[in-house]
Amino acid sequence: MPTGATNKKKYNYVWVSAVILVFGIFAVREITQKLKEGTVVETDRMNIGRAKTPLGFVVSNGQKRKVPAFSFVNQDSITITNSDYLGKVYVVEFFFTTCPTICPIMTQNLVELQNTFKDRPEFGVASFTINPRYDTPSVLKAYAAKYGIEDEDWHLLTGTKEAIYKLAQEGFYILANEAEDAPGGFEHSGMFALVDKNGYIRSRDDEFGNPLIYYRGTITEKQGVNQDGEAQQITMLKEDIQKLLLED
Repeated sequence: MPTGATNKKKYNYVWVSAVILVFGIFAVREITQKLKEGTVVETDRMNIGRAKTPLGFVVSNGQKRKVPAFSFVNQDSITITNSDYLGKVYVVEFFFTTCPTICPIMTQNLVELQNTFKDRPEFGVASFTINPRYDTPSVLKAYAAKYGIEDEDWHLLTGTKEAIYKLAQEGFYILANEAEDAPGGFEHSGMFALVDKNGYIRSRDDEFGNPLIYYRGTITEKQGVNQDGEAQQITMLKEDIQKLLLED
């Protein structure tokens, strides 16, 4: 083979190798940056497909579970019923204002949701106090001001203990009890329930194909996982709220 042809071939190899090297450097930088930002998992094809999967209904005894009728008073001393939430996608929680443990985290997560969907008038939150004896409308209003609760469709609701506990335990199957040994004197799960525009409780499936039913509200997005290695679910909740907002 002529020397000129050999040199030309070598130059081609060098040029191709240089291109591959440069591309590799930029690819590694891109992946590293995404890892730092925590976006690799959220944007891969598997999760994009999962995020587009329609939400299922929570079913009990062959029937889709619907939020039962309720009527309580909010932080502005206005009576709010389940009918006021029809046409809205909303998140339900059970909390109390003097909670020394998980409630502040739950509220911060809900404020994050409020701010995410601030331009969506069909989004709301229903926060039911499990300590109605103390959590009067004026106390709830002060709590709302403290945490930056501004959405007019975020109602902090109080009423009789019997009605609230029945709603929690029989309507949502969510733990809510007085307990002397529990921090603050009450025990509750810290779970959020998601309700669609027609009042049905909705959920995505977990990794095993079972309904998630609830979203854990006690872990912030910044924390990532809790002490038991359980992933936070606020990002999932945001995705699922968006899905329901797009439903007719």
